Amino acid sequence: MLRLPKNRFAVIGLLEALGQALGMAAAAVLPGASIPVLAQTFLIWQILFSIVFLKKRYSSNQIMGCGLVLFGVVMALTSTSNSFRISSSNEGLFWPIIMIISASFQAGASIIKEFVFRDASERLQSKSVDIFVVNSFGSGFQSLFVLLLLPILSQIRGIPFSELPGYVKDGAGCLFNIGNYHADCYNAPLLTSSYIAMNLAFNISALALLKSSSAVVASLCTTLAVPLSIYMFTLPLPYVGVPASLPPQFIFGTTMLILGLAFYNFSDRLSKKQKGSP
Repeated sequence: MLRLPKNRFAVIGLLEALGQALGMAAAAVLPGASIPVLAQTFLIWQILFSIVFLKKRYSSNQIMGCGLVLFGVVMALTSTSNSFRISSSNEGLFWPIIMIISASFQAGASIIKEFVFRDASERLQSKSVDIFVVNSFGSGFQSLFVLLLLPILSQIRGIPFSELPGYVKDGAGCLFNIGNYHADCYNAPLLTSSYIAMNLAFNISALALLKSSSAVVASLCTTLAVPLSIYMFTLPLPYVGVPASLPPQFIFGTTMLILGLAFYNFSDRLSKKQKGSP
């Protein structure tokens, strides 16, 4: 581990921090159902970056699947109805574009991680570096850069830098129910703890699934998570607000996106399996 350059982990942390900061800023404004759709542009960015930096080559089926994903995102992005609108008339497509840009930073971090694993195999004489080591170093730098990016994030949300300490203080007071704060802060500890618990459970489940089954099963679960997460935002759940009815164009775009993900993940594997069969 000591032989691996640590500056790569710093770059990973910076990219993930940028992706998280911009993504959270956009998620606070965008409709909940649109977030998992826009986040799927991660695949498009990942393909572009891997072609440029890792010199990877993709099959026509994978490119076609990526095209379906892009088409689905565009269809969903331009869909509107009386109760559902991804972008406001005043801000246009600013926040959807911010969400898409945040996916590019996350994709860039994943490409560097892949490069780290490849390079580690050469530096460590065919020994692989543990995935938890890479995630731990990356997460450590990510936490540092998130704190450093708070002034930039506050400017994006229209908060002057001089008022940022007050916002941090009020946020901490709301989180821990200290002082006289708004009634909405009553459940802040529960919501924050629930988010952390669900995030940990998701990451552990994903790693356990990948370890115990195969990449095909993991890809299938990831694909199925998109419509399920969109459907959850249409239910009358606590703290979600009034569920919006999704316009037909959004549903059509989401369907195309899911088909693109499935086509990208499974078409090549199926064709290779058929070629290998007697």
